[in-house]
Amino acid sequence: MADPPDAYNSTHVLWRDIEVETMLQRLTPSVQRHWLCLLSGLSWSVMGIMLCTMAAHWLSEIIWPVSLLASVAGLLLGTCIYRFAFAPMARKNVERILRLPSRVCLFAFQAWRSYALILVMMLLGFVLRHSPIPRVILSVIYLTIGTALTFGSSLYYEKFF
Repeated sequence: MADPPDAYNSTHVLWRDIEVETMLQRLTPSVQRHWLCLLSGLSWSVMGIMLCTMAAHWLSEIIWPVSLLASVAGLLLGTCIYRFAFAPMARKNVERILRLPSRVCLFAFQAWRSYALILVMMLLGFVLRHSPIPRVILSVIYLTIGTALTFGSSLYYEKFF
């Protein structure tokens, strides 16, 4: 006697789900988890260097005593932000990465909620750049965040190497 139609359909749906899951696993860009530390470090470094470069460009257009004070302020504030905010954040992320399975999705170098934070920070940067805030103040802000990001990237490189 043949299987009832419901049994056939549930078995068929199960096999189809397994096939879709297998196909998605093959399409997911996966890497060994230690590569996530390098990817995180590179993303922090690139963003930090980009922000510092923008700040340096703005500071180059300002008379030297003011640009010197703004540079020192940005570097000192950046060091403090690194020490008290970005270093703990980076250490927490490194610990999260090290708890992941040995092979993991390439995009797991940041927690999913961190992608929302990155988007908000990019939007804030855009708004600040197009605001009437003087460039000397923006350069301090950019240099502060850029310095903290660049220093923070070293914690990822430390775990990778």
